[in-house]
Amino acid sequence: MSEQRVHAISGTGRGALALRADCANCFGLCCVALAFTASADFAADKDAGQPCANLRADFRCGIHERLRPQGYQGCTVYDCFGAGQQISQVTYAGQDWRQAPGTAQQMFALLPVVRQLHELLWYLTEALELEPARSLHGDLRGELAKIERLAQGSPDELLALDVAAHRQGVNALLLRTSELVRAGVTKGAKGKKGAKGKARRGADLIGANLKGADLRGADLRGAYLIGADLRGADLRVADLIGADFRDADLSGADLTGSFFLTQSQLNAAKGDAGTRLPPALTRPSHW
Repeated sequence: MSEQRVHAISGTGRGALALRADCANCFGLCCVALAFTASADFAADKDAGQPCANLRADFRCGIHERLRPQGYQGCTVYDCFGAGQQISQVTYAGQDWRQAPGTAQQMFALLPVVRQLHELLWYLTEALELEPARSLHGDLRGELAKIERLAQGSPDELLALDVAAHRQGVNALLLRTSELVRAGVTKGAKGKKGAKGKARRGADLIGANLKGADLRGADLRGAYLIGADLRGADLRVADLIGADFRDADLSGADLTGSFFLTQSQLNAAKGDAGTRLPPALTRPSHW
């Protein structure tokens, strides 16, 4: 994994922060700002802005090592892409919402905004590592620099952002990136049985039997793969941005070379020691 991938926010004079959650430098923002609904993912209801009953005075989770058995699977899946520490240590310069309760509601409102910006930075940084998209690297660098500047804004500036508009601009570039990266694989698949099945953007594949499927170079952007059987599937060079892998079985699947895949997507899935992953991601502890 490149140094840029780990430290994508840089050159601002405020220091570099990773695009990975660093709970030790966050004021437990996701444990307070977000609402929970009692379900298979959360053991109890919690209103937005209300601290989770498991949040300790030091902003650490009191059941961190037992979240899944205690019924908080959703907490193990959520990823802020480093937005929590960005808001805590940069936007508010280390002053927490307990010390300054007047900032609490504003701080909590910033979490979904900055998280979306950091998610875009994750994708843009990854796109810059994809050699087949070299012709787009100039545009990608420009968009990366723009989103970085936005993420460093003041609370008022951040809350005034039209994040959807910025996502739309970035998405157009990511789509072009995807086409270039997958071009070699899909070209080679033309005329072969099953090649038409590679275009599955937004497809309803809930519970689908895709065991051992050849999905090399597939466009699975936004596909619903909840509970799908993907054991032994070949997902190399597949575009997986936004694909819903909740409870999908990736045991023995090959995801090397797949792109726009996030840790949160993996955390929501099932897998085993035989699942092959991109180097930027880690094997979830519950696999």
